[in-house]
Amino acid sequence: MALVRILVDGYSLLHNWPALAPGWPRHSEAARDELVRRLTRYHDATGTPISVFFDGASKSRGSAVGSTAEVEILYSRAGQTADQMIERVAHRLRAYGEVLAVTDDRAERDTVIALGGMTASCENFIRTVETTMADLQHNIRHRNRREQNRFRRPQTK
Repeated sequence: MALVRILVDGYSLLHNWPALAPGWPRHSEAARDELVRRLTRYHDATGTPISVFFDGASKSRGSAVGSTAEVEILYSRAGQTADQMIERVAHRLRAYGEVLAVTDDRAERDTVIALGGMTASCENFIRTVETTMADLQHNIRHRNRREQNRFRRPQTK
């Protein structure tokens, strides 16, 4: 089955990605926005939709980054956790293909696997994102150089 969506435990990933929004508290709006920006670029490179789950209601409605169908941002309600939301979505999407849950919570990963999904630790997912983005940059530079060289060559008849 094809990977239909990546489900990210937002705060788990934020706490494991120190290079993301340095100088900002991990629970800050700035850190969340930077995480969503990076995941949006990753989605743009891979085409796989992403849902980011955060524990607790959004404290600020003035976020610079909004939720879209491609990169969905969800906050748990009172009495609910991001883990419970991830489990519910993994169960509901099972009929459509595999999901990938990104979290460092071992119990959560075990539950998603039992539901037929795949999991990744935050560290592994960060490496995947950074490698994908570096490869994309390399490919863009290579293609740009090739295009520049194409126009520098003298035309022969």
